[in-house]
Amino acid sequence: MTIKERLERAALGTAFSVLYALIRKNPTKNLTRLASMAEKLAGGTFHSKYFESFKRGAADPSNVWHRWAMGLLRDVDKHALRRMVLAIGLGAGVHGTKAVRENREKYGCNIPFTILFDPTSACNLKCKGCWSAEYGKKDSLTTDEMRSIIAQGKVLGTHNYMLTGGEPLLRKADILTLAAENPDCSFLVYTNATLVDAAFCAELRRVGNIALALSIEGSADSNDARRGAGAHAKTLAAMDLLRAEKCLFGISVCYTKENFESVTGDAFLQDMVTRGAKFALYFHYMPVGKNAVPALLPTPEQRTRMYHWLRETRNSQTGNPIFVLDFQNDGEYVGGCIAGGRNYFHINAAGDIEPCVFIHYSDANIRKDTLLEALRKPLFTAYYHNQPFNDNHLRPCPMLENPEHLRALIAATGADSTDLVAPESADTLCARCDHYAAAWQETADTLWRDNPHPSPKTQYWRDS
Repeated sequence: MTIKERLERAALGTAFSVLYALIRKNPTKNLTRLASMAEKLAGGTFHSKYFESFKRGAADPSNVWHRWAMGLLRDVDKHALRRMVLAIGLGAGVHGTKAVRENREKYGCNIPFTILFDPTSACNLKCKGCWSAEYGKKDSLTTDEMRSIIAQGKVLGTHNYMLTGGEPLLRKADILTLAAENPDCSFLVYTNATLVDAAFCAELRRVGNIALALSIEGSADSNDARRGAGAHAKTLAAMDLLRAEKCLFGISVCYTKENFESVTGDAFLQDMVTRGAKFALYFHYMPVGKNAVPALLPTPEQRTRMYHWLRETRNSQTGNPIFVLDFQNDGEYVGGCIAGGRNYFHINAAGDIEPCVFIHYSDANIRKDTLLEALRKPLFTAYYHNQPFNDNHLRPCPMLENPEHLRALIAATGADSTDLVAPESADTLCARCDHYAAAWQETADTLWRDNPHPSPKTQYWRDS
């Protein structure tokens, strides 16, 4: 951090502590003040309409987002919440966004707001249809390699880091070290929750700028059918530990044809809220890897239901006080595909720099290329020039909904398969998606035509 950034961080930290106490005394009045302070701090970085929406919610105690904000204050440790607000609000939201925009113009390529990386390919579970179950203890990034990823990312403006795998918490000590060394960054760890214990929760609270996304897929029967016997109980036990230590956490849900009803049930989501989850990240099943199960792909009818369910559960008056995202059906809010560095990219445990966590092809590796060099190589450049892959942002992905695009990208750039066990051609991968893409197209086009939707800018959607 520069001296100026350190001074801003100190001033904002003091202001947060004052407002925190005031909000606890008079939530309606002082949540609105907090929204106004955030708008002033942003200095025009984000459109005023977002802050007006925040203010309306803050002024209405019955508003779902007012209740959500009060839940954060009630359930998350003050020190940890302060550090996360500074990391996301100042580090990523203000300093990061400005630098990302400037570097996009400077270098003429995608610069990501978020970077995903895998500390290890190893996992202690073998979930049905998951490629990580195939990898075993094959590869890991060293601690210094992870430090380098973050250092290079911060130069570009990237202050959000998501850790995937494998099971990232097999490297829990290293993760705590990285977060402590980078207080201006936020870290989100996707975990199966089996390695969460009381000692680790205490460390999460101390470090502050780490949140966990715990994998869970509905009821015990629904969850354990895919994730293994006892997995559901272990996840709930981890939630109890995290809540006791007042740590910030949410859930990660992979929805499939088989578990769809369970993971979209009102009882499930309300139970997660009661247990302390503050966000829910929903992922459409992707048929990736040699043991992929295309039969798990949701039907067009289920995906249509997901489209409407998302909007119902986020309704500010009748929804649930939990922040829910679906990276397929929310494509309309971000201008389609966000991979290839447009808003994020992925680095696997072997150091391969991939456009997406689900698209295992690369023409760069951190052990021979810088992140900026990778962003300017043929594969990422092809993403930059071809995004969005469809004007209907309910069909955003170049693999799942537009498989002809991924075939063309890989053929044109000569990128190699980076599957750690069974490299496969783009034709083999995309063949699993052809039928799904065709079946979804008519339904998606009808939804796009018949429903209102935002019109974010293609490259710089945050400016819209």
